[in-house]
Amino acid sequence: MSSGSFAAAQQRIQARQEARRVEAQAAHQAQQTLARESTLGRLRFPLNRTANPLTSLWSTLLTNEGTKPAVRVSQVDAELLDEELLVLLKSQIADALKYFNPHIQDDYSREILLFLRATLFKLSIWDNDASYGAALQGLQYTDARATTTTNIAKPTRTQKSLYGLITVLGRYAWDKYEDYLLDTESSYTGPTDTIRTLSTITSRLSTLHSITAFTSFLVFLINGRYRTLTDRLLRLRLISPNAQTHREVSFEYLNRQLVWHAFTEFLLFLLPLVGISRWRRWLQRAWKNAKRALTTDPSSSESEAPVKSGPLSFLPERTCAICYQEQNPGSTSEAEVLGANTSAGGGIIGSVQTDIVNPYETIPCQCIYCFVCIAGKIEGEEGGGWTCLRCGEVVFRCRPWRGDVLVESGRGGSPNQKKSVGFVEDGDGDDAGGDGDEHDENVTVDQDEFEDKDAPLAEIEAELGSSQWQFEGEREKDLST
Repeated sequence: MSSGSFAAAQQRIQARQEARRVEAQAAHQAQQTLARESTLGRLRFPLNRTANPLTSLWSTLLTNEGTKPAVRVSQVDAELLDEELLVLLKSQIADALKYFNPHIQDDYSREILLFLRATLFKLSIWDNDASYGAALQGLQYTDARATTTTNIAKPTRTQKSLYGLITVLGRYAWDKYEDYLLDTESSYTGPTDTIRTLSTITSRLSTLHSITAFTSFLVFLINGRYRTLTDRLLRLRLISPNAQTHREVSFEYLNRQLVWHAFTEFLLFLLPLVGISRWRRWLQRAWKNAKRALTTDPSSSESEAPVKSGPLSFLPERTCAICYQEQNPGSTSEAEVLGANTSAGGGIIGSVQTDIVNPYETIPCQCIYCFVCIAGKIEGEEGGGWTCLRCGEVVFRCRPWRGDVLVESGRGGSPNQKKSVGFVEDGDGDDAGGDGDEHDENVTVDQDEFEDKDAPLAEIEAELGSSQWQFEGEREKDLST
């Protein structure tokens, strides 16, 4: 048998089955009608006239003709998915516009929803006869006015146009109308009589629409034919395009979501153990060293002293670079600081907020910072070293600032020779290499005496205490006399 004759045979079989089904349905309806008429004929006069239309309406509501099968859950899920998609797109647009102009999302929220609904309607229902939620559930819109049941009758352009006019433009117009009434009622002059009348009519129409939509949804739960009131008015029905409907929904998207969540949780657990900040600092230093090596002139003399290359090397010595960076996070160059201070009428000067308190110096570059600032920075690096803001060197430790204390290195070869320190005035360090008669002598003390500085302090405090006690006793005697 050829393929053409086999297809013709299948069509004849389907036609016979359809004819038998129609005959059986007609016989069943005739039997039900006869039984109903005989039952209603035994009623009294007022009831036998009104009961027939009511029973016909009830039979129409209960019939599930053309639903094959009535996938109520899938239709409701499709509507929920469409609403979630609209909310998701709206939130994405709001996130994109908040950096451009945060007031656009509030001022043009209705227009944004109009644009999103129109786009979704064009790309889903107008082009594919199904919304995105219905496509995920394996459903599509059909024309319920068609009498054939073998082939699916696609909705006409008129039906789809009216559907878009009601759900897109109609909803936008109604929302703008309600916003206008609310703005007029809350105005300074107060609402007029016309506005009050329109508000009353609008509230009653909204109540009537809610009751009608609720009744239509109850009917949908009974027969599963029309999901919304708009579908019922336009005679649009959501059915499965295949004769064999599979109620199982693919959960591939859920599997991908679970895998992605597991991967992100693993990364959140692993990154603190790996120490990504340490690797980031290492890469930054490697990039700086490579950039310095490329920009340095190899023909320059090696005897030249290295120039400080820190981002805040231009600050005066009394200013803590860390405090200044926290107070001025945007100023990272000398030109910016000079421009800002010149407009204010000054140069690079210190302030109470940026002056060094409890000075500590870094090792080995000996740059001075506040103790709290430098200790917090070094501790925060977790042993990876902190880049100095003044000279750019990597700092691992710090110590109290020595100030003007000079530590003299031993010149003799005797191992028992004691170390000595000297206290000098400012400006004497420049003349240290000259003649000893040209400057004041350094006060030299032994190292043991310098280290044991707590004992003289205790003796001085004891003497001050005793003298204070004697002074108080003599004062009491004078007062008594």
